[in-house]
Amino acid sequence: MTMFDRRTLLAGSAAALALPGAARSATAPAAAAQKTIRAAIDRQLPENIARIQAWIRSPGIAAENYRMEEACAFTMDLIRDAGFQMVKRMPTTGQPGIFATLDAGAKRTVGIYFMYDVKQVNPAEWTSPPFEARIIDKPGWGKAIVGRGAINQKGPEAAFLAALHAFRAAGQKLPVNLVLVAEGEEEIASPHFHEIVQAPEVLAALKKCDGIVIPTAWQSPNGSTTINLGSKGPIEFQLIASGERWGKGPKGDIHSSQHAHVDSPVWHLVQALNTLVKDDGFTPAIDGWFDNVRGLTAREKELIAMTAASQNEAQAKAAMGVKMWINNEPWQQSLERLASQPTVNIQGLVAGYMGPGGKTVLPGRAEAKLECRLVPNQTFREAEAKLKAHLAKRGFGDIEVVVSGGYDPTETAEDARVVRAQQAVYARFGAAATLYPRNAGSWPGSVFTQPPVSLPAGQFGLGHGSGAHAPDEYFVIESSNPAVQGLAGCTAGFVDFLYEMAVAR
Repeated sequence: MTMFDRRTLLAGSAAALALPGAARSATAPAAAAQKTIRAAIDRQLPENIARIQAWIRSPGIAAENYRMEEACAFTMDLIRDAGFQMVKRMPTTGQPGIFATLDAGAKRTVGIYFMYDVKQVNPAEWTSPPFEARIIDKPGWGKAIVGRGAINQKGPEAAFLAALHAFRAAGQKLPVNLVLVAEGEEEIASPHFHEIVQAPEVLAALKKCDGIVIPTAWQSPNGSTTINLGSKGPIEFQLIASGERWGKGPKGDIHSSQHAHVDSPVWHLVQALNTLVKDDGFTPAIDGWFDNVRGLTAREKELIAMTAASQNEAQAKAAMGVKMWINNEPWQQSLERLASQPTVNIQGLVAGYMGPGGKTVLPGRAEAKLECRLVPNQTFREAEAKLKAHLAKRGFGDIEVVVSGGYDPTETAEDARVVRAQQAVYARFGAAATLYPRNAGSWPGSVFTQPPVSLPAGQFGLGHGSGAHAPDEYFVIESSNPAVQGLAGCTAGFVDFLYEMAVAR
């Protein structure tokens, strides 16, 4: 799950704070129940930490088709062990998914989204083996688990499961029923997730839900967090130029001296790439790309202004290692661009020889990996069609376009129950939270928000972690920062969220 962590302050009051590390529910009986549940969370902390470590040590990497069946089975066991009465493997034309239900006899039902796949790793870039799940001291944060999937998303997801274990250990009944859907292809843009969600039995169960969330842990050093009202949609693809397909250039590598009278597939690809953006290097130039793009509403601009006023721009730049934003734009204008603008990004370029010295070859093949981020009202299928038409019109129809995944942008109304429940829980934990129009990253929430499911969907979670898709990814389990929750507080937050979903109007 690709995300830009925007750390912001709450536009509102946190007057209803509970004791530090605890949350106060809306009713006295619920508050008493949560006290016993919190005691169970604290007792179970060692086994909850061990559960995260075990999950990290059981990776599934969809991009490499690495141990996916084992990863699916391991995740199913975790879900079953947490109390779901029905846990079912859901086959797709790609990697399998999971469908699970927990009937608590409650009036309301909440949907939960999990992903069990993780990004690829280069162990040489890590300070500890990426699947060893070591516990380290993280300066400024406390004790943390380091490993691929720690924050994206196994740590937060395991914290949610820990909440269910705590309910059972405390002898307390869940205040809501649960429907859980999981996939193993989130990190390759969810090409088959719709097959799981639209299966008749899954769709029927989801239709009973009041909303759907994916567990997260995005608190910043001052304890603040962001409630995203939507996310951009991705389209991930490869462009492949080859002499054999082009009909020009060599079928394989030849001596570079021949370039005087033999075409280069590499330059052919570079020329094609240059047509995808304007001369500024960032504005998409694909024909018709902005035809359906919806500009920011007045309310969205208002929310962004609130974020700009409360967020530390210098910290944001430092976190990304950048000195300025595009066009050296001021902070608020840059955040408006981040939320509103579609993108065309080159992830990687591969061609020819890159070893020591020169090899003097004219390569017969070149490949680029790209992704686009889409905004309302663009669609994945529209973007794919326009990309292919754009290349063909300019004489690049021979370049192979391999689309590996993607989905539409997602939007949820700020008065949705899942949003109001988040606001209530964050306030009770003293975690200032600002509404933000659109996450610049992506998750397949549109599968839920669009027909036939048509439900509000978002992300929720206390706690902290970082390094998604990067080396030394981590999730804080024992926080040394009083403003930020560790694993126990993260787990307690999910308990409070379920109670809040049961009573929120």
